[in-house]
Amino acid sequence: MRHIALPALFAILFVAGCASGVGERAVVEGAGAELLKLRAGPGLGYNIILGLPDGTVVSRRNCVTEVGQRWCRVALFSAPSVSGYVSADYLSRP
Repeated sequence: MRHIALPALFAILFVAGCASGVGERAVVEGAGAELLKLRAGPGLGYNIILGLPDGTVVSRRNCVTEVGQRWCRVALFSAPSVSGYVSADYLSRP
C-alpha cells in the first residue's frame, strides 16, 4: 500500500501548486516509515485515503475523540480538496 500512496501524494502536491487551506497549520511528525494514514473518518475502521510522510503540512480543522483516541479532520495545505482524518498524536505545529 505504501508504494501506491507515496507517489499519489507527491502527484497531488505537484498538481495542486499553492495552498489556500482554512484552519490551523500543523505538520505530520513521528509517523516514520509507516506513514500517517489519512482516513475517510475518525477511527481505524475507516478506509485509508493515502499515507502522509513526516514533514507534510496540513490544515487542521476540528478534532473529535473516538474510543479514547483523538482524531483531527485535516486537509493537505497545498491541496485543500484532499482531506480526511488523522490521529492527533502525529500532528505538531510548524
